[in-house]
Amino acid sequence: MKLRFILNAGIQLMVLSVAGFSLSGFAAPQTNADWSAYLGNKGRSLYSPLRQITRTNVTQLAVAWTYDTGDKGEYQANNLIINGVLYTATPNRKVIALNAATGQELWKWNPAAERSGSGGGRQRGLVYWQAASGGEQSLFTAVGNYLFALNPKTGDPIRAFGENGSIHLGTGLDAETLLNVGLNTPGVIHKDLLIIGGLGGPGAVRAFDVRTGKLGWIFHLIPRPGDVGYETWPKDAYKTATGLMPWSGQSLDEKRGIVYIATKTAEPDFYGGDRHGMNLFANCLVALDANTGKRLWHYQIVHHDLLDKDLPCPPVLLTVKHNGKKVDAVAQGTKHGMIFVFDRVTGIPLWPIEEKPVPQSDLRGEKAWPTQPFPTKPAPLMRQSYGEGDISITSPEAKAMTLDRLRASPNFGPFPAPSLNETIMLPGFDGGMEWGGGAADPDGMYYVNVNEIPWIVQMVETRHADGSALVRGEREYMLYCAPCHGLDKTGNLAGGFPSLIDVIKRRPRDQIAQLTRQGAGRMPAFDQIPEAQRDAILDYVLGDAPPSASRREEGLGAPSAVPDKLPPYAFGGFRRWLDSEGYPAIKPPWGTLNAVDLNTGEIKWKVPLGEYAKLKALGMPATGTENYGGPVVTAGGLIFIGATADETIRAFDKDTGAILWQSPLPFGGNATPSVYMVNGRQYVVISAGGGKSGRPAGGKLAAFALPMRTAMP
Repeated sequence: MKLRFILNAGIQLMVLSVAGFSLSGFAAPQTNADWSAYLGNKGRSLYSPLRQITRTNVTQLAVAWTYDTGDKGEYQANNLIINGVLYTATPNRKVIALNAATGQELWKWNPAAERSGSGGGRQRGLVYWQAASGGEQSLFTAVGNYLFALNPKTGDPIRAFGENGSIHLGTGLDAETLLNVGLNTPGVIHKDLLIIGGLGGPGAVRAFDVRTGKLGWIFHLIPRPGDVGYETWPKDAYKTATGLMPWSGQSLDEKRGIVYIATKTAEPDFYGGDRHGMNLFANCLVALDANTGKRLWHYQIVHHDLLDKDLPCPPVLLTVKHNGKKVDAVAQGTKHGMIFVFDRVTGIPLWPIEEKPVPQSDLRGEKAWPTQPFPTKPAPLMRQSYGEGDISITSPEAKAMTLDRLRASPNFGPFPAPSLNETIMLPGFDGGMEWGGGAADPDGMYYVNVNEIPWIVQMVETRHADGSALVRGEREYMLYCAPCHGLDKTGNLAGGFPSLIDVIKRRPRDQIAQLTRQGAGRMPAFDQIPEAQRDAILDYVLGDAPPSASRREEGLGAPSAVPDKLPPYAFGGFRRWLDSEGYPAIKPPWGTLNAVDLNTGEIKWKVPLGEYAKLKALGMPATGTENYGGPVVTAGGLIFIGATADETIRAFDKDTGAILWQSPLPFGGNATPSVYMVNGRQYVVISAGGGKSGRPAGGKLAAFALPMRTAMP
């Protein structure tokens, strides 16, 4: 930070300048302000110090330019802007560079030209590195099982990185073969190291040399003998256990050299009979030495998780005033709508965290953990239970039907024990908070959007009611596929899971098999499934094996030869609970935006986020909608957020939660906006791809700015 003086009309103005742009409210000509890291900075605070767009002029905000990527899907990229160039990762994992002031395409990199082939599935951003000397630069992206380094000026692969421009993401995981590991959330740069998590494989955090791609260090999240946490698993669990991979991102205290990791659930998600114990470092916030990977401290937010409560967003670094003293803190949001806040150096909670009893499982072989942590502050940002006062109000019929189902399938709070009995799950599987994360300003305020939608949770036995074994492939399907594609194979389009009925008409068998190995879209790689089991699943899905009943009656072949070590239960599938009108089966709000003062731990305000035109026309107040993607808070006093199921981007007053501006988007803005300045003009840009909540899908960018006469002094 520096002070500089400007002579303007004979008056000497003192202007505070940070990173080359004005904080005075007057844009200086030829000034740029970058958005050079995922979620704005390495602390993932989603804060912009730009203040050209303010509460008083935001109503003049208009479309500055748009760009169509030509791809279609869940376009979730938080875009980078560096030296006037915008870099985006498209729904099909192309990388495109645009003039950030005009949207004019500069170059496009298509992964289909590389050995990984074309890419598919959500990608939330890129990583930019520049050498301390200011010379070398790299742009990192992931496609399939590979991490690529690109030249930011041309889009060409940097062939000196790894093997001809890429490294396999299974590198360094101590497996006999290279495992299929993906990456949907970008890593973070510390000096000349790229620190990443991933999807698939055994849990690990790794750092790679940005120039060569060589492994710098690894921290194993499933402890080895002698490691902290080894006793929280069955003996030698690290040899066979999977999961824990930190997919949601990391944050970095660059000055102290500490990287903060938010980890995933151990697998299988819903039955833990083969992984008794607390299961460190699953569902943990872990602080590591960014230079060496050494553990500094950790806190487990969910013990022995049975409900897919992986930590869904990166930790947020901020500074608060706590008990009269400034404290550098780290805040972690959760799917059950809670915020855990710690001193980022010591790991000591800012407010006490209580262990409270939770329901226990009646599944044979399961040992649910008897208690779970609950922070005493801040209060939960959503309802923690569903009672008769929460039933649907969209119509008399919906009200009656939700009441009947609630009485048959009661809710047991945020930690219902998985059971053969159907239970209402609130908080739901998609939050509470989701991968968009929270924004924090220098005043210690934290802003975050939350889902408040009920789901249904139920386990099923992996044998028929008469005790007979399932046909070959049926049980494996229940274990690996039914959670997303449904027990009846009909899928869940609202959740992004396609139907598998008649899938052979859309893809040949060998291509389907390859997709199960490498992963695609929301599906991780299942490369650790033995090929015999994979073939059995394909037989069952594609109809190459007779139904179980007819097989037994006709004596056709042996029943499923599934190893006894596989779980006796399978998850019944991810099912949102919708009422008879097609809306969430709960009294609104269904989605909210929240402001929390982390100096005091108090919730400052809560407002609905999004609305449905049909309900609005009926006179119903804003209900909020299911939302994916995060907020950005600015020094101009605004919060910008898309996220909703109504194809709209909005600006809120950060002090009151009032909506000050909104604009339609071509598709749902299920991404986090980026805020930047080029040539003295401030922009807000968002990836609009839709595809969530059953909405239309595309792949466009939309950038907004004030009219030139307003933006320029």
